[in-house]
Amino acid sequence: MTAPEFPASTTHGVRLPSTPPLALLLDVDGPVASPVTRDVKPGIIADLVALAAAGIPVIFNTGRSDAFIREQVMEPMIAAGIPAGTVIHAICEKGAVWFSYTAAGPGPIHVDHELAVPQAYGDDVRRLVAEDYSRHMFFDETKRAMVSVEQHIEVPSADYLAEQKLFDSDAMDLMTRHGMGVVRLEHHAPNSDDEVDYRVDPTIISTDIESVRLGKDLGASRAVELLAGQGITPLAWRTVGDSRTDYAMADWLHHNDHPVKHVDVRPADGVPVKPYDVLTAADLGLGEDVIHDDAGGAYLRSWREAMVG
Repeated sequence: MTAPEFPASTTHGVRLPSTPPLALLLDVDGPVASPVTRDVKPGIIADLVALAAAGIPVIFNTGRSDAFIREQVMEPMIAAGIPAGTVIHAICEKGAVWFSYTAAGPGPIHVDHELAVPQAYGDDVRRLVAEDYSRHMFFDETKRAMVSVEQHIEVPSADYLAEQKLFDSDAMDLMTRHGMGVVRLEHHAPNSDDEVDYRVDPTIISTDIESVRLGKDLGASRAVELLAGQGITPLAWRTVGDSRTDYAMADWLHHNDHPVKHVDVRPADGVPVKPYDVLTAADLGLGEDVIHDDAGGAYLRSWREAMVG
């Protein structure tokens, strides 16, 4: 992986700690951005800036595109006053795309083209959405490696989820016609070589079609490498997500001997048994109805109060 294009982190000319007490590895949809409005509350932006300014590494690990991160996270953080020299890392498309940014703006975009879905398949999915599914969802033109479709904000969730099942089935059939092996949840459709190289991954607001090599664990690996390129080794990690797949961040960190606790902001899916601590809003004394960015924001505030005051 290409080393960061920014120097070791400094703030107002003061070198930030090479062994910060904590690093944050954050899924975006759910914990940071509202899955309803798709934007980020000003209070969350303010807490992210304060934590980063205090030397706490803030790293986003998301299926979202770099364009989404720039518009919904980076630009509001810059407007809120990221101190000069503070570096924020964004790992997008589940590890296939990454970039870093400072108060001066974004650095180069890095893409692992070996992990990209073939363009011909993506073109066919674009046509499929336009012809059969455009009332409920749209094709995400900002993705560089994945193929993604997303719910229109004005479409009721129940209507979208019903239509999503039909789309996912068509997308898998289309992949078979392209001679590509695919898996969706428990359904496997290998290619002629009995291989499965791609995944159809439904979420509550989208479907991602991606290489099976992508995932939040790959994002965690890239996060550690990006910080190592700055000479930073956190003493502990906090990962935050809203789905079972987000646990892969903490799984990878724990497996590689990094102390970690995971925050699940949508535990209604069920909290699996893990060899590390799993936290929910209840651990902050909040009710079961506090989920998504309300829960993510509450944890960011708690860390800001503990680390910054």
